Amino acid sequence: MKKYKVFKIFDINFHDISLNLLSDKLDKGAGLMTFPAAPALINIYKDQLYCDAIKNSDLVLFDSGYLCLLLKFFKDIHVKKLSGLKFLKFFFNTVKKNKKKIFLINPSIIDNKINKHYLKSIGVKSFKGYIAPKYSKYVKDKKLIKLINKIKPKYILINIGGGTQEKLGYYIKKKINFNSSIICTGAAIAFLTGRQAKIPNFIDKLYLGWFFRILFSPKLYFMRYYNSFKLIKMILSYDIKTYVKK
Repeated sequence: MKKYKVFKIFDINFHDISLNLLSDKLDKGAGLMTFPAAPALINIYKDQLYCDAIKNSDLVLFDSGYLCLLLKFFKDIHVKKLSGLKFLKFFFNTVKKNKKKIFLINPSIIDNKINKHYLKSIGVKSFKGYIAPKYSKYVKDKKLIKLINKIKPKYILINIGGGTQEKLGYYIKKKINFNSSIICTGAAIAFLTGRQAKIPNFIDKLYLGWFFRILFSPKLYFMRYYNSFKLIKMILSYDIKTYVKK
């Protein structure tokens, strides 16, 4: 079995893993997969519930291009960025081939309709949509758990906002009675459906997705990413450890 590196950052095990190796894990049931963004990571020591969810994820991926750049310039650590957008393109192609069921958790009626229409348009046929209620700080949803345990989907795709989706994913992980891949890619699907500005592949490869989002909607994203500059101090003061995993 091929090996890959795991970096312990803020007590979180980030997995620097290729899509091919990730595909093998998805086939077996990868557990909870999270893609933390920089605006959420700066609160890792303030929001204990979010922290617990990330630390108890089975796979934490390098979605944040900003984090990857900070590691490169300040720690001489080179990792492969795996954005939620890049992952979803790969994931949907995989699902079209294996025809396994996807359970979508969407933030609204309109997103539920748009996301389901998108999956149909690209040839994904086996899926069910669920409209998430507005969750409180302590995420609970007995109706959702009952439905998931009944359907037993191979994949659970959570499309709600960062900071909440990870808590929901961890809650689901603790409550379901079967193996599944719980994927927290949040708004990434909106880049594919057109609900948010579509990020060109070269922008994603240059780790500039965050900048593209600011250009598209400055009122919504400027302060969010401006506050992420706090991550520089956090990275500089943390002693990052590296492990090798199979």
